[in-house]
Amino acid sequence: MENITSSKLFTTRQGTILLGVIAAVIAAIALIVYLNHYRKGAGANTTQVLVAQKLIQQNTTGDVIRTTPGLYKLTPFAKDQLQAGAISDPAELTGKVAVADIAGGQQLTESDFGPGSASIAGGLKKGERAVTISLGSPQAVGGQIAAGSLVDVWVAINGTNHLLFQNMYVISISGENVTLKTTTLQQPGELIQAAQTAQVWLVLRPTNGTIVRRTPTVSSKNLTSG
Repeated sequence: MENITSSKLFTTRQGTILLGVIAAVIAAIALIVYLNHYRKGAGANTTQVLVAQKLIQQNTTGDVIRTTPGLYKLTPFAKDQLQAGAISDPAELTGKVAVADIAGGQQLTESDFGPGSASIAGGLKKGERAVTISLGSPQAVGGQIAAGSLVDVWVAINGTNHLLFQNMYVISISGENVTLKTTTLQQPGELIQAAQTAQVWLVLRPTNGTIVRRTPTVSSKNLTSG
């Protein structure tokens, strides 16, 4: 009787379906077990390292990088994908400074950083200058600007606002004094003149923001033109 029942089980349509379901369940269990073992093995063979989430410009201090949200992310990599000297602990950045631009998506390595220097001049290239202007809190975006920020410089004079410079690098901030990096010999003089004769406002910008080729001018006419 058992042989007859088993024979019917294998020959009937319902029996074939049942066997297929059983086989699928066994295969699914085997796959789950395999994936669990694979994940455990993969986790054991990966290392979390610091990866830049956006452009980190040269001369940005390690203290700014490790304390500024969104500049880096701890990301797991297989050991054979790690860059030489890849940094896994943000504390390793303390007291250091970026010696070159670090692109978004790039692993942070020991060779990307050098000893921090108290001298601003040590971080300037040929043709670059550092100029300091005094600004109130609103003009400095309410304290949201920090060393390493990129800003646009607007000048308000005689009821009209002019975009003076774009994409300027903030070297440091001390109280109301903001030190900016200039890239031409004329820029420091223009900033000093603007600070003496008009009101200067800084506008925080993203690191990958576009450059406006035709600089805008805004006055009260723009506000009432609609």
